[in-house]
Amino acid sequence: MDDNKRNIMEKRIHKTIENLKANNMQAFYVGKKEDVLPLVSKLIKEGETVAVGGSMSLFECGVIDFLRKGNFNFLDRYKEGLTQDDIKKIYIDSFSADTYLCSSNAVTEKGELYNVDGASNRTAAILYGPKSVIMVVGHNKIVKNIDEAINRVKTIAAPANCVRLKCETFCKNKGECMSYSAKDNNITAGCNTPARICCNYVISAYQRIKDRIKVIIVGEELGY
Repeated sequence: MDDNKRNIMEKRIHKTIENLKANNMQAFYVGKKEDVLPLVSKLIKEGETVAVGGSMSLFECGVIDFLRKGNFNFLDRYKEGLTQDDIKKIYIDSFSADTYLCSSNAVTEKGELYNVDGASNRTAAILYGPKSVIMVVGHNKIVKNIDEAINRVKTIAAPANCVRLKCETFCKNKGECMSYSAKDNNITAGCNTPARICCNYVISAYQRIKDRIKVIIVGEELGY
């Protein structure tokens, strides 16, 4: 990214951070993904019970390896050999975690978080349960408003994640959402399949518990 584009991007990030803080969330900016771990290590204490949501961003920043090697009670949903019952137990136990790490599908410049889930263990934990929620978010997920957030999920995040997760959905096979019109932001019926990952839509705005949600915005593209 050249200096002119970075200048504009950082202005948008600054605006977003100020509005996240106004919504009672902590917000941080780091320039590179390599800067994420030093900050995360300051936000988590040794010995804590830590859980994670499904997130490519956490892998890209080395967070999963950090948790596996660290002195934490890590509820590792990615551990090899887990059964579906094991994974479900981890999802439920995650609600009692000291810290829950994930990303966000989109963050608006108004300081809102927009997240869409299928199983909805991630959105549920964002809303309630873990004492602290840390989100690692690439600058590519910053949008102007909720309309742009919806568009981002339907045209970028959901199709890419369905390909990654091998979900047999329309968007995985066609590269676009069958139930969404980008022209008028109209969500209609469609994609009625158990493989669907867009089941629950959550907007997090002003928070009652100050600083429970912490958003780390990274000056690089991360995840979907």
